[in-house]
Amino acid sequence: MEEMFDALNERGEFTNTIVSRKECHLKGIVHRAVVVFVINSNNQILLQKRSKSKKQWPNLWDITAGGHVLAGEFGYQAVIREAKEEIHLDIKPEELLFIGSTTSKIVKDEIVDCHFNEFYILKKDILIDNLEIQEEEVQDIRWFSKDDVIKRIHNHYDGLTEKQGCWAFLEKYLEFNS
Repeated sequence: MEEMFDALNERGEFTNTIVSRKECHLKGIVHRAVVVFVINSNNQILLQKRSKSKKQWPNLWDITAGGHVLAGEFGYQAVIREAKEEIHLDIKPEELLFIGSTTSKIVKDEIVDCHFNEFYILKKDILIDNLEIQEEEVQDIRWFSKDDVIKRIHNHYDGLTEKQGCWAFLEKYLEFNS
């Protein structure tokens, strides 16, 4: 069954319309997406390497977890669902820190992805050996040092997805909270 999303206007407000994922991406309809970065007590960031079969940014290191917000879902609920699906990580709502939101538009081939993004931080020490990856989405997970991630961002997203807004919010958070 195809995912259904709440359509938004350019300010991120609900339009009271529900549209399919396919329609959103074909027509560039604004819809919601979420991102969570897990940071441990050593200021390392848990990143996932996207599957080779992904349409956008295959084989690149990406956010810890994230994805689209389903119709009727709150952003924090989508974070919890996506983290469970992608890396089998259980998150409680009270563990999440909302750090901001922004809009983005990414056009790649036939996909026009217009997002209203919500960014979250989870401060938690996690043993990655206890996590299971969803192989259709993720091929690897690894802890990266804060300095390594920032260096990659500044080096034209070296080995990272080019999700500029995501990385900018992470970098700003790290600048003031480490």
